[in-house]
Amino acid sequence: MGYSRAVRVGNVVEVSGTAPAGTGGEILAPGDVEGQTREALRIIGAALVEAGASYEDVVRTRVYLKDPSRWEEAGRAHGEVFAEIRPANTIVGVTGFVDPAILVEIEVTAVVSE
Repeated sequence: MGYSRAVRVGNVVEVSGTAPAGTGGEILAPGDVEGQTREALRIIGAALVEAGASYEDVVRTRVYLKDPSRWEEAGRAHGEVFAEIRPANTIVGVTGFVDPAILVEIEVTAVVSE
């Protein structure tokens, strides 16, 4: 397909939509929105570090949910990482993802202080 998990241009890092997928492609925390959110954020954290950024540099998050009525579950895991950082946030309900076991996917934008 040809994409990157994260791309840095200057001091801006864009992290692609990140699903809670393991290294073998298996979906982590099946059926658990909070767990899947936690896993997606863990993967995002590693991508940020690889791009020379951290959670503290995140200025916007976008959370895509298969069932938006479960936003509080995703919000708990999001809050574990971002409660003090407080990036701009959007939560969007979607009809589904590439793998039907995915319940949440997250994108972030970070701006690294230069």
